Amino acid sequence: MDFKECIQFATANPVCYIATTEGDQPHVRALLMWFADETGFYFLTMSPKAFSRQLKANPKLELCFYNKPPTLQTAKMLRVTGTVEFLTDPALLKRGYEERKFLEDIAGQPLMPIVEVLRISSGDAHFWTTMDVMKE
Repeated sequence: MDFKECIQFATANPVCYIATTEGDQPHVRALLMWFADETGFYFLTMSPKAFSRQLKANPKLELCFYNKPPTLQTAKMLRVTGTVEFLTDPALLKRGYEERKFLEDIAGQPLMPIVEVLRISSGDAHFWTTMDVMKE
């Protein structure tokens, strides 16, 4: 599989589901991918959130991008298993802040001090379609 195909699919279907754990309890949530490129999949979060706390305690996760098909026969998903990195690059943090500044009204506090950039840059990725139903 070509990683460019993974980038294209994730970019076309940026809402994904992310599984984290806290202790022995899994937690799944939908998250909007910020962007993807040849260096990985990028996400934004805020440091006070449970999501951030869970990933700092256990950086292993799984993502699932899904193409929202009109029929089950055209269903396709991309599953990515990897480890998240918290990036502290000032340019990325500033860009993330600028692009999600509207969240300050929702968060009720300045976003810049709490915005975090997450990247998944290595791991395993594979596509799944209905033709793969019995191929794990």
